[in-house]
Amino acid sequence: MELTNQFIFIGALLALLAVLASAVTRKSGAPLLLVFLILGMLAGEDGPGGIKFNDFSLAFLFGSLALAIIILDGGLGARRSTFRVSLKPALSLATFGVVITAAVTGAAAYWLLSLPWQQSLLIGAIVGSTDAAAVFGLLRAAGVELKERAGATLEIESGTNDPMAILLTVTFVQLMVLSEPLSGWALASEFTQQMGLGLLMGFALGYLLSIMLKHVPLSVSLYPLCVLAGALSVFGITNLVGGSGFLAIYIVGAIIGNSPLPYHDDIHRFHDGMAWLSQIGMFLMLGLLITPSNLVPIVLPAILIALVLIFVARPLAVLLSLLPFQFPWREQLFISWCGLRGAVPIILALFPSLAGLEDSTAYFELVFFIVLVSLILQGWTIAPVARWLKVELPVSAKDPEHLTLFMADDQNQELLVYEVVEESQANGMNLAYLPLASGGQLLGVVRNGMLLDRADNPILSSQDRVLILAPYGHSAEFGKVFASKRDKDDVAPVFLGEFIIHPSTRLRELSSQYDIEVAPRWNLLSIGEFLNRSYHGKAVVGDEVSIGSLSFQVREVEGGRIASVTMKLQAPVD
Repeated sequence: MELTNQFIFIGALLALLAVLASAVTRKSGAPLLLVFLILGMLAGEDGPGGIKFNDFSLAFLFGSLALAIIILDGGLGARRSTFRVSLKPALSLATFGVVITAAVTGAAAYWLLSLPWQQSLLIGAIVGSTDAAAVFGLLRAAGVELKERAGATLEIESGTNDPMAILLTVTFVQLMVLSEPLSGWALASEFTQQMGLGLLMGFALGYLLSIMLKHVPLSVSLYPLCVLAGALSVFGITNLVGGSGFLAIYIVGAIIGNSPLPYHDDIHRFHDGMAWLSQIGMFLMLGLLITPSNLVPIVLPAILIALVLIFVARPLAVLLSLLPFQFPWREQLFISWCGLRGAVPIILALFPSLAGLEDSTAYFELVFFIVLVSLILQGWTIAPVARWLKVELPVSAKDPEHLTLFMADDQNQELLVYEVVEESQANGMNLAYLPLASGGQLLGVVRNGMLLDRADNPILSSQDRVLILAPYGHSAEFGKVFASKRDKDDVAPVFLGEFIIHPSTRLRELSSQYDIEVAPRWNLLSIGEFLNRSYHGKAVVGDEVSIGSLSFQVREVEGGRIASVTMKLQAPVD
């Protein structure tokens, strides 16, 4: 009984310290996941905690479960619009890119460690994939808002590249266990099975789960739990039939996140907290699993392999994988730098031990140190590198706080209740002129606890509550009217230009007005069309082109079309 209480106390204390550490890391810029790892190492057998933990099987079970929850949360946060610009390049990175990274890193291990090719390529395969926990967690913790193309590519890649990394790792483990080569047909068949079943199970069961959530009446608090249990069931059964459970659960998350469901916001908040809890628990456990004194002999080769991975393998993989998609070079550099390694490689490093290979601990310790270098070097510099490469956007004005009640009917509508704040566009507006785009219907206005008579067309004032019935997913459009002007003014207007112009403005008009030279073939194009062509039909907010002394940036994109453009005068070059 006393030992049980001690475990509960120590576990809760470590989790509390990890949560409180987030306040410190936000100021110092330190990657939070690195702090979790260090806390686990301090609690381990070489640290003050003195806890001895070396159960690789339990670590694999808990790590896989935690990763599944983290990837589910990443899928829940993926918006349908992001797949328009990032799905194909992300899948290229998740497959072709992983193979290139594994091959180059394996060659470095072969040369630096003088290991046989099979063992060297196994190390390359283990560290070949980026990690969803690292990417999702560090980007959020750093408070970095990226251009949609770069940010979505990183998130989709990290959520879908596990099948290829697992396939390569299992393949090389089998080669070492069986001591006989596998045919190319067997490898292709295994990969097709992993990806195909992952996609099929994810889409089919994710759709069924979303239908069930719409029609099964549950208590409010049970909806998030139903999503969690249902998604983990998909993860488990997909693995049982030989598919990629990680890919399946990411797709389930994306389907649920883009479906009109009851208590949608509650589901998101619950899973955001579960994802943080999973990250804390997983990295604390991985820190406990390592013995720091055993890392000393492999420090130098691990650092060298990590540098090859970061500065050679990842950039080469990004360059070749994104070549067909004509990504801007700044975003390619940033995606290269954000090839963060985290829990996934450490979990994959447990495979040799579970398969009974000799020197399996050495694989784990080497990979652990490579991940440590990645978190320190790349994780600590995400924000400054994003600013330096100009792929960071100013933090957007947030949708103002409001109440949402989903209407469980065939119309997929929701009831929105906004408060009129003093510095909003709605304050002082005649109710008759309140913009109600996208099919919204005004239901009424509550002032001092009383419903106002709409026939009087009252003037809205501070602290009024406005009730709107709107199609699901359009709250952001209405939120612009009720957002504080102060929040909007804080969105770094200089970054996005000094003047707002309509995207339909012709280049011919701008050339005559501002005395700039435009090629005759572009004269009849609008600035919106010109920007879109410059980015191969997939322009995103923050994309920029320069014509003479003028610079144009995409300010807003709605429905895949450029809705607003900003213009600024560039300083003359001496």
